[in-house]
Amino acid sequence: MKNILSKILITGLMVLSLVACKEDFLETVPTSAVSETSAFATTTNAMMALNGIHRSMYMQWSNQDEAGQASINIHMDMFGEDLVMHSTGNGWFNNTYTWTMHRNATHRNPYFIYRFYYRIIANANMIIHNVDKAEGPEDQKKAIKGEALAYRGWSHFMLVQLFAKRYDATTANDQWGVPIMTTNTTEGLPRESVANVYKQVNQDLDSAVYYLNGATARSNKSHFDVQTVKGIKARVALTQQNWADAAKYANEARQGYKFMSAAQQLEGYNSTTNPEWMWGSTQIADQTTYFYSFFAYMSFNFSSTNIRGNPKKISKALYDQIPATDVRKQFWILDPKRPAITLPTTFTLAPYMNRKFLANGTSLDMATSSVGDVVYMRCAEMYLIEAEALARQGKNAEAQDVLFLLASNRNPQYVKSTKTGTDLINEILLQRRIELWGEGFRFLDLKRTNAPLDRSGSNHNLSLAVVMNVPAGDNLWQFLIPKAELDANPAIKDQQNP
Repeated sequence: MKNILSKILITGLMVLSLVACKEDFLETVPTSAVSETSAFATTTNAMMALNGIHRSMYMQWSNQDEAGQASINIHMDMFGEDLVMHSTGNGWFNNTYTWTMHRNATHRNPYFIYRFYYRIIANANMIIHNVDKAEGPEDQKKAIKGEALAYRGWSHFMLVQLFAKRYDATTANDQWGVPIMTTNTTEGLPRESVANVYKQVNQDLDSAVYYLNGATARSNKSHFDVQTVKGIKARVALTQQNWADAAKYANEARQGYKFMSAAQQLEGYNSTTNPEWMWGSTQIADQTTYFYSFFAYMSFNFSSTNIRGNPKKISKALYDQIPATDVRKQFWILDPKRPAITLPTTFTLAPYMNRKFLANGTSLDMATSSVGDVVYMRCAEMYLIEAEALARQGKNAEAQDVLFLLASNRNPQYVKSTKTGTDLINEILLQRRIELWGEGFRFLDLKRTNAPLDRSGSNHNLSLAVVMNVPAGDNLWQFLIPKAELDANPAIKDQQNP
């Protein structure tokens, strides 16, 4: 960890923060001489640091496929069976689709993902440990600290899901997790148990709720508030198979949000103004995202080499299970015909291609800008968590009621389910696959439910996918720790994943 974290401290914090600002805070303070005292002298400065974390969620780090969480969401679905690659395109995300990148300790993608979350943690730590001393209103200090705690808890949660074995509520969960960093250090930290990592995650999220409770309304949905933190708590509880808390927090998180209309469903999933969106990166038009944007790889209409030659498709096996009366079926084009599509002839058209995500607006015309807001949490997910958690507790009638609220909004012809037990859970999980397609959940859902990967019997091309099946519980479900970390951190040098 020394090698990675030595690049993350004060200088890294301020450089990251300034990307989100129009004026250079350090114009009068040399970057090499920045101290924590000057960086957090006021709540205004502390908010700049927090905005830097927000910006890191979708900014380009090094390569085109390293646009913060926006790119990680693509990786998470590329691992699954519901997202289909049409061709090799120009190579981006292919090693994820073939299940090779995360099992190569020297590959740049696992290093980017590991570094991304620990840099957020390091920046959050600086805020947490300094904002109380800043000059400014107490309510601002509490809100800033609450958001930083939310980021720290969420980042540890993401890391332990990827770089460790799954949490299993029937065991002690004493298997290796990831290092817990609550204080910044350039010394090596050991891998804590999975149980201890989740304990820290829950402590941070509970503290975030405490500090954010009663805070002034957030300025936009890039920021956390109490409900979005409860949404993360619902995710954590679901992953820990703590069904009662998962249902409770999901219900509390979704209060006050309403479903989008059928027309809004087809507007391109690119705006935090959408009434369902709880948390997402709000992007400014003049912050051009070029070819590292989420929409440069997952949209229907941005004119990138990857989109033009490699439209992203839905699995035929999943598409066939969506009723014709469900508005979500229109997210994909079954029979594209050039006269009906306004894209230039340079764009490849293919059956089952996705039009859920549109760059720069609501039109199916070619987009010359890749700018678009990136979604991280919607209230629809909370309904699905609540329904699944209720069903897993055997509360079938309550689960059916919650599922009906969502499914009937998407499909006016949906008939309230009378299924129970495993059949009801499977129906809810199917709705989850349809609803959250392309939003970064599939790998983590397969792993948390201890389900196998099965791409067979659909429209995956074996020569492109290479890996069609992965058994549940296989070592392939764990990312390898980056070799750079093992080499630099003596505390974990012999603790590589199998």
